[in-house]
Amino acid sequence: MVKAMLARSFVPQDIQAYFSRPTRSINHARISEIRDGAKHRTVKAASDGELDAYLHAWPDVDPDSGLSIRGDELLIKAREAMIAAVHTFNSGGLLFRAEIFIVTAIIAWTYLMHAYYRREGVDYRYRRAGLVQTTPNGAEKYWELGQCIATGACPLDHGAINNLKFLLEIRHEIEHRATNRIDDALSAKLQACCLNFNDAIKSLFGAQFALERRLPIALQFVTFDGSQRALLAGENLPAHIATAMDNFHNGLTEDEQKDPRFRYRVAFVPKVTGRATNADLAIDFVRPGSPEAAAVERVLLKEVERQKYLPSQIVTMVREAGYPHFNMFDHTKLAQQLDARNPAKGYGVLVANAWYWYEGWFEKVIEKLVEGWVRPANL
Repeated sequence: MVKAMLARSFVPQDIQAYFSRPTRSINHARISEIRDGAKHRTVKAASDGELDAYLHAWPDVDPDSGLSIRGDELLIKAREAMIAAVHTFNSGGLLFRAEIFIVTAIIAWTYLMHAYYRREGVDYRYRRAGLVQTTPNGAEKYWELGQCIATGACPLDHGAINNLKFLLEIRHEIEHRATNRIDDALSAKLQACCLNFNDAIKSLFGAQFALERRLPIALQFVTFDGSQRALLAGENLPAHIATAMDNFHNGLTEDEQKDPRFRYRVAFVPKVTGRATNADLAIDFVRPGSPEAAAVERVLLKEVERQKYLPSQIVTMVREAGYPHFNMFDHTKLAQQLDARNPAKGYGVLVANAWYWYEGWFEKVIEKLVEGWVRPANL
């Protein structure tokens, strides 16, 4: 194209403008090297028809971001896929929002990683014996997200990677069987996924490509009073989803579980202010460790804190009590059969979208095993 433009007496500075953009800055010396034959001597000039088609389509840019539709296709698709994921989750009336969000967000992250690796010169195609692998139809096979975050060249931090590994694990479950009632249980992970994506696109490609302007604060009808929280806690997760979540959490340290890049949690407190300038603020953030934060914690924490156990701890306790073959799947099925996550039964509590068991549940499990409980085949 440059050679064809030179043949039409285009000024080199103008030629540079046709090919330079924020994600691909072209030095004017490159145009001079092509003109003088110092580089790309063997490349043929474009035909008049090809040049006319290029000029007719230029500038082929995304009006929102300024990205080239062809040259920055991966980055544009990454942004649009994440925007679609959030819009879908925030849409009223949908019953399977979390499932749709997870699948679409994974596509967004995959495109973002591919855009990064292509820019950095990392070959993200699958190879075998040095040969690029292809699909049955002849297309090259590119890394899926799991491989993108497993390579040592992955630029994401540990918390963001854990968040994506968790969502991939849940996606494997929802791909193969129907699910329901998982939106609220996963909300902290989904929120972290959104914030991580926005941070990643800004740090890797530039703040101008952030999504804040496209996705403002969502209005909602939920006030999270006591009765609503009880309803959320009483929603029994599908057994396979609960087991997958428990198994993944059990593989993380306490600090990894608390990492806001793994799951993002905030406390909402109704706010009354006498200052007119602040009266309409819907959200107020307080600094951790400040007196305001301590006041929030006093509101949220109970005066008497009962000992809470993870599902894996319950399984370990049952095994040590003389039932060595009792496993996590048995635990999940028994809890499902007895409707044990119903808050009215008092076996446990929902804390920040994670379920913890009281000692009374351990005693109930032992009681059922003494009675000869065996997992029914139809559960």
